[in-house]
Amino acid sequence: MKKLIVNSISTYLIISLSLLISVSCTHQETSLENIVSKIPGAKLKKIPADSMYTAAWKIMIPQPLDHKHPDKGSFIQKIYVSQVDLSRPVVFITEGYSANRNYTSELSRLLDANQIIVEHRYFGESVPDSIDWTWLTVEQAAADHHRIVQLLKKLFKGKWINTGISKGGQTTMYHRYFYPDDVDISVPYVAPLNFSIEDPRIYLFLDTVGTPECRKRIHAFQKLLLEKKNVLYPMFLKFCKSDKLTFTRLTPEQAYEYSVLEYSFAFWQWGYWACKDIPTAASSNEDILKHFSEVGGFRYFSDQGIAEMEPFFYQAMTEIGYYGYDFSEFEGLLKYVKNPVFTFAAPQNTDITFHPRLMKNVNEFLQEEASQFIYIYGGSDTWSATSVDIGDNKQSIKIYKPHGSHRTRIKDLLPGQKKLVISSLENWLNMNIDESRLK
Repeated sequence: MKKLIVNSISTYLIISLSLLISVSCTHQETSLENIVSKIPGAKLKKIPADSMYTAAWKIMIPQPLDHKHPDKGSFIQKIYVSQVDLSRPVVFITEGYSANRNYTSELSRLLDANQIIVEHRYFGESVPDSIDWTWLTVEQAAADHHRIVQLLKKLFKGKWINTGISKGGQTTMYHRYFYPDDVDISVPYVAPLNFSIEDPRIYLFLDTVGTPECRKRIHAFQKLLLEKKNVLYPMFLKFCKSDKLTFTRLTPEQAYEYSVLEYSFAFWQWGYWACKDIPTAASSNEDILKHFSEVGGFRYFSDQGIAEMEPFFYQAMTEIGYYGYDFSEFEGLLKYVKNPVFTFAAPQNTDITFHPRLMKNVNEFLQEEASQFIYIYGGSDTWSATSVDIGDNKQSIKIYKPHGSHRTRIKDLLPGQKKLVISSLENWLNMNIDESRLK
């Protein structure tokens, strides 16, 4: 009997050791380090993690400039990975611009989820050594995201949710259009879907948003900025000089007038100011310029601002569309700006041709085929003018927060709206969600 017990123990130990070795090998094969090590030229660096995560990493991974023809060259793309548990859901953040830091999104916190942030190609550190704008397309960016999803699904086994804010939200939609099965759920925040480089829906929105009294006060302020230009323009130049802003792509006079035109869009987009905060003719010049600089900012039309956003403007003028300005409201007051659209901000000496078919195809997909989408918008955000029209799609949810701005998030929604978002996520993820995790 004693010998049998000893033999049983020995057998148990052998089996246990075999299982341990097997599990260890399996873990080694599917660890993040192992996945990255198999990609030539990729680099992995451990970084400080948010308190909710067990670990976090920064990854620099080579990506083809042209996924259909990898021999055409490559660039290095930046990714942040934060791990809580390999079996938990994954929130996949498709940034539309740079990814300057590893933050924790509200969706990741709400779902207690693993998180992956991907910097968009041609932004931040994810820029080719030699800029060829040919490869900055919606389809190529979606292929970047697809490749990353396929790589990291070897490690993360839970359900996947892709999400992004503003242009990042657009990128979320484009990713799902080209690769509908990559993720289970999509949550684009405040994401427009534009159909031209001067989408006219913006004009209708600005003519109807808020109260007539507020719109009148905004217009009066813009006129005041143009009528008092002889006094305010020198102050504008001084302000820009102190911020080390220069103007060669546009003249300073053009930048001033474009900033005036931008004011109404920015006022409603960001929603930081009440209409009563808008200066009048009785206000001091200092107060007028201060408010002017706070709402629209002067960097947007400077050399520095245009250089930072040039990849975006290339995309806007070739595929994803944008907005323009209504000059008719300021007849006789504009002397330097001639073009109502942003072609001046796109790369120079480069073919800039807008291709409208893609966004129409995306629109058809979102209306007819897309499933398990949650679109979140602010009702007073100018970008809600070109929000996604889900049509008769019963598998998607679209929510407007009344008077919400471009800063609208799940935590800002009305109680009933928040409940709808959370219950939908619970149903689609088959899990309970602790609403108190929203901060």
